[in-house]
Parts: sequence; structure tokens; C-alpha cells
Amino acid sequence: MKISARQMILSGISLLVLSGVAVAQTRTLPDTDPSQPPPTSGTRPHDDSFVIGDDDVLAINVWKEPDLSRTIPVRSDGKISMPLVGELEAAGKTPSQLEQAISAKLQSYITDPAVTVIVEQVNSKKFNILGQVAKPGTYSIALAPTVMDAIAAAGGFRDFAKMKGVYVLRQNPDGTETRIPFNYSKYIKSKNRPDNIKLEPHDTVIVP
Repeated sequence: MKISARQMILSGISLLVLSGVAVAQTRTLPDTDPSQPPPTSGTRPHDDSFVIGDDDVLAINVWKEPDLSRTIPVRSDGKISMPLVGELEAAGKTPSQLEQAISAKLQSYITDPAVTVIVEQVNSKKFNILGQVAKPGTYSIALAPTVMDAIAAAGGFRDFAKMKGVYVLRQNPDGTETRIPFNYSKYIKSKNRPDNIKLEPHDTVIVP
């Protein structure tokens, strides 16, 4: 049976199309091998200088162990609870230190456990704001890192607030307190605004 030139051309085009599809499929294969170990700690997106505290929310991942991977809040006693691990002190540790502590607990059940701890929410770093503001109370430094942010988070001043007399009470390591004045009126009028105060954990902003 003779094949016409037209049929030969169509057959050649079909082969080229199929080859192109095969190449495209090959290129879309994933670059990673699921059998390979997880990323090293150098690529993990957390800051090892950060110290975990009460009420922080942690995302804990155990490689290839979905039943153990979960999001856990640190309790007010500074501890977390996980299957196979039990209760573990988390407050006062960095994420890397907590990873090592969890891994050590899991070694009795899992060969070479690889654990990643990421702080999802920072709730432990808090300050207080009291006095003539709309909503006095306790706030997260993550949401209000400066005195100006604190005043805004607390709903602003009340009618009779002494805006020139705002100050911050800061606890010193020896148990004493330092009083840091903040003249809100001067700050608003200043072009450079150099005297905005960066808050630290346990600071108390007083608005007389």
C-alpha cells in the first residue's frame, strides 16, 4: 500500500507534536525528591535570637509525621503538650533549642526525627497602657512597638489627658523602675520626631 506525500507530512507533524508533549511533561516533573531529608536548619524561616514566651503560638512540624505536626499555643505555665513527647517546657527556649528538645523526646519512637519549630504568633511580648486613654489595658508589642503606636492601639486620648505628661515606666534587672518622659504635643509638632520611644516587654505607658 502506497502512502501519499500528504499522509507522510501529516504523520511527521503528529510525531513532532507527540515529542513536544513528552518533553513538556518531562520538564514539569518536580525538582525535589520526597525521599530526601528535610531542609537544614540554615534555611528554616525563624530567628534563633527570639526567645519563646507564654501565649506564643508555635507551628511544630515533624518530617513525614503528619499526626505529630500541629499548631500549639504555649500555656501560661510556659509548657506545651504533644503526642509521644508529653509536656515540655517551651518558654525561655529559642525555636532551635525547642526543636532539639522535641527531637530528643521522639528518638525513642522515630528514627532520626527532624523537627521544625516556627513562631506563628508573638503574644508573649506585651506592655500595659493606663490612664486617660479610651481603652487602657495590655497589648502586644508586635502590634504596637512604640509609644505612639500604643496610644493609637488604646483608642487615643480622652478629653482631659495631659498629652505633655505621658511617660513610660520600665522595669530594670535589679527590680527598680526607670521613668521615661514622652511629650506627645512636642512629638507631633517636631519635623524630625526623634523622641518616639520604642517599647520593651513589661513596659507600662502612663497617660495622666
